[in-house]
Amino acid sequence: MNSQISRSAARAFRSFLASSKNARFHSEGRTVAAAATLAARGNGSFLAAANFGRAGSQNAYARWISGALAIHAAAYMVLDQEVHAAEFERTFIAIKPDGVQRGLISEIVARFERKGFKLVAIKVVVPSKEFAQKHYHDLSERPFFNGLCDFLSSGPVIAMVWEGEGVIKYGRKLIGATDPQKSEPGTIRGDLAVVVGRNIIHGSDGPETAKDEINLWFKPEELVSYTSNSEKWVYGNN
Repeated sequence: MNSQISRSAARAFRSFLASSKNARFHSEGRTVAAAATLAARGNGSFLAAANFGRAGSQNAYARWISGALAIHAAAYMVLDQEVHAAEFERTFIAIKPDGVQRGLISEIVARFERKGFKLVAIKVVVPSKEFAQKHYHDLSERPFFNGLCDFLSSGPVIAMVWEGEGVIKYGRKLIGATDPQKSEPGTIRGDLAVVVGRNIIHGSDGPETAKDEINLWFKPEELVSYTSNSEKWVYGNN
């Protein structure tokens, strides 16, 4: 229970720090975070931590304590995007032009939702060929590269970011093998696609790829951080 409280407090503290535009307040906030996190863990060095940083007045100390209590109370309501993303993986998923044209958007979104993953960004994009080349840059030496880029830029693409524990690895399992003929029944490609050239969906294949693809397709302000009401039923105590 203490570890759960500590994690929640730490998330809120870091959100508070990230949102602060005032350098002085930011510095004091770091001390609040350190002190209150130690307190949440039952560490006896709380007072020492509270006085580490700005040696100073009782007013500064009072602000530290007051801030700690206020932020701790808001721990379950305010989540910093960067910290939240560190706790739950994020992956990039794109429904390709064939999936969009076949009316499979809701089917694909539903499969990720039913698994328990959370949608944190979505938009409709018609990528240029130059943009498609950036997306598939790691395949630039392959003979099919040009055709691949032509296809991705041939119509609307649904670009998404999904969040959840193990979402990168399991997202790939939900999608299925690149060749639909080799995809297991129950996977998106196994159930809904027939040939490699029209395999309807793309998903990041690892943490670094996910990070790069999210940054390519989305601006930071287009990503949303929020707590879903279903999370306690998906992950248990949190």
